Amino acid sequence: MFHFKKIDSYIFKRFFTLFLMTFLICIFILLMQFLWKHVAELVGKGIGWSVLGEFFVYAILSLVPMALPLAILLASLMTFGNLGENFELTAMKAAGVSLFRIMRPLIIFISLVCVGAFYFSNYVLPISQTKLWTLIFSLRQKSPEFDIPVGEFYSGIEGYNIYVRGKSNHLLKDMMIYDFSGGFENATVIVSDSGRVQFTEDNKYLLLSLYDGESFENLKKQRISSSANSIPYSRQTFRTKEILLDFNTDFNRFDESMLQDQHVSKNFKQLTHSIDSVSKIANSTSSSQAKDIVSQHFLGREILRGTVINDSLKKDKKLYNPDSLFLSLNQQSMVRATNTAVERAKTMKDLIDYNKMMLNAPVSYVLRHEIERHRKFTLSFACLIFFFIGAPLGAIIRKGGLGTPVVISVIMFIIYYIIDNTGYKMARESIWPSYQGMWLSSALLLPIGIFITYKAVVDATLLNPEQYIKTWNLIRLKINSILNKQ
Repeated sequence: MFHFKKIDSYIFKRFFTLFLMTFLICIFILLMQFLWKHVAELVGKGIGWSVLGEFFVYAILSLVPMALPLAILLASLMTFGNLGENFELTAMKAAGVSLFRIMRPLIIFISLVCVGAFYFSNYVLPISQTKLWTLIFSLRQKSPEFDIPVGEFYSGIEGYNIYVRGKSNHLLKDMMIYDFSGGFENATVIVSDSGRVQFTEDNKYLLLSLYDGESFENLKKQRISSSANSIPYSRQTFRTKEILLDFNTDFNRFDESMLQDQHVSKNFKQLTHSIDSVSKIANSTSSSQAKDIVSQHFLGREILRGTVINDSLKKDKKLYNPDSLFLSLNQQSMVRATNTAVERAKTMKDLIDYNKMMLNAPVSYVLRHEIERHRKFTLSFACLIFFFIGAPLGAIIRKGGLGTPVVISVIMFIIYYIIDNTGYKMARESIWPSYQGMWLSSALLLPIGIFITYKAVVDATLLNPEQYIKTWNLIRLKINSILNKQ
């Protein structure tokens, strides 16, 4: 019994070390890709280190669901690949230890990881995503850091372009300012020999102090005479001129309550409550719309206010054939009846499109929440599937290190990502039910994991073409025998 405990400890230490390493590597790679997508919100904004630290922490927590399955796949491949390459796996099997017995400590550990992944996605992930996207929206509204370059136009102030030819002793030399705040056709051009820039005490406005210059203002917006002596612009010379510009440099955070009704900020219980509540509203609206169409518009049953129906028509219980009635009309009446039918059909189509548009918002709301609810389980199940793909595959290929395992892991994860993203889009567009779209990747990868695990347990080669040809021939013989008996 002590011998088996030593094996369990040895296998777990080998795996856990590689798991931490691969998890950190995956987080780093995904974080770089995430930063590349949001580099515009960070660069040139003068953001403090505390805000950047929050951004990195929330981004790392939000990337855990994608990094965790990949790290498990890569770590299990490397662990059992190293054991197979060093013949340690062969020695254990020769001692009578089965592959499942060797994997037992890791199966227990991965099961705990799957449970932890669910609780993480249910409680930690909604908070981190809410804070992350609130921070991203706040950064998008942050004004860029004020730094006028020399020899280039600065357009960081909305409605203004500023050109500076040189800087000296906190003074800007040979300034040119284009003011487009009133529109391009009503632009104002200001040139000055020098100028000084400073912020107001509340950091909400920018004060430009200009010295020895001229301003040219377009007067097209004003009413001027059409005579030849009229001047289309105004020219002013000044010794000093001050311009106050709206330029808020403070970092103003949005309130996190703006995302409180979004699916990314809710746990499983809140998602279920929102789905039930909005589904009742959507079903009630749909039922009322259906009753209204059937009672008032189906087969010409329009209820016209103020219309008096002939009593003789009410008493007449005789059923008429529409085709016979139509053919009994003259040509002019046929054209009139056809035009009326076409107009009523268009009206019905517009009514149905309007009803569909009214239902789009609650249906889309429910769909997004259902997708998010399924996602909390698919993460945990993906971790389990990737372990039962990586560990047996590593035992079969018997290649350790970062070469072959990395290539195989990347290929498998790309396949998983493509399938998962396809299912997500199918569910989002209501082409498939939400459970089918979100569980598509798991349903396709689970048989692969079972097949590879079976091959590893029976010590069969995975890429032996003769074995597959033999199996196919047996299946074909059985099919032919069944067909011949019939």
